[in-house]
Amino acid sequence: MTTEISDSFRFGQVALVGRPNVGKSTLLNALIGSELSIVSPKPQTTRHRILGIATHEHSQIAFLDTPGLHLGGKRAINRQLNRVARQVPEEADAIVHVIAAPRWTDEDEQVWDLVSRQSAPCLLAVNKIDRVTNKEDLLPFVAEISATRKYTGVHYIRATHGKGLKALLSDLVKLLPEAPAQYAEDELTDRSERFIAAEMIREQLMLRLSEELPYATSVEIEHFEQVGNLSRIAAAIWVEREGQKAIVIGAGGAQLKAIGSQARRRMEKLFGNKVFLELWVKVRENWSDDDASLKQLGYTG
Repeated sequence: MTTEISDSFRFGQVALVGRPNVGKSTLLNALIGSELSIVSPKPQTTRHRILGIATHEHSQIAFLDTPGLHLGGKRAINRQLNRVARQVPEEADAIVHVIAAPRWTDEDEQVWDLVSRQSAPCLLAVNKIDRVTNKEDLLPFVAEISATRKYTGVHYIRATHGKGLKALLSDLVKLLPEAPAQYAEDELTDRSERFIAAEMIREQLMLRLSEELPYATSVEIEHFEQVGNLSRIAAAIWVEREGQKAIVIGAGGAQLKAIGSQARRRMEKLFGNKVFLELWVKVRENWSDDDASLKQLGYTG
């Protein structure tokens, strides 16, 4: 839906890019004022292109959250995540390269190599600045990065607390073309509630399961029905081995119950209605390294 709000209105797409675990999804949520994109301390939590819409008096920005561009992953899902991460900047009117202070890694360099080949202007967002005890250390750190890399601007932010975001937004709006809004004022994303429900369940898997197990899990919504003020949802949690199934279920079903309970609360908060959620755990061997399984689970088009 196109909604023209002002004669001098600006609209554009902004890609949030970076290596895993630098806080892109936290930044997206802070910029749009809603917990849309799932967040966990584990890298590679984001597996899809997530669009979040921020509408202000004189601008509307469609933020594109991306999987972290990473090295070393050899499985089919790693290749797919990197494909998405590389494609999204090509759609953008502006790019925000998010890094985590005070580190610049080979993966950060890989992201810079990607954005430097785009025509869209790119801002550098130095996130997690609270981790730097002496803030004066940030200046030479960024000066070294900027000496050979031409960013349009640099912003120091703390996404978890909203620090520095007002200035970042202001600079982004200046980079966008004059154009009418492409979404209604109350639209938050182009993703369906069905998709969001699956992500909310997967978020709990990332938060509650240890070591590598979260990366061996995926979620498929098998039934989604809206009945009045109630969403009835049935979902399958896919794992790769029988032993993993037992861990996800937990003793007496306690782990699965906790996952479902927390996911349901998150859905009710975002959907604004009651949710009835049923979960099953199923085994599909080697799904993360199988292209047909990835397609069925919604990772490829």
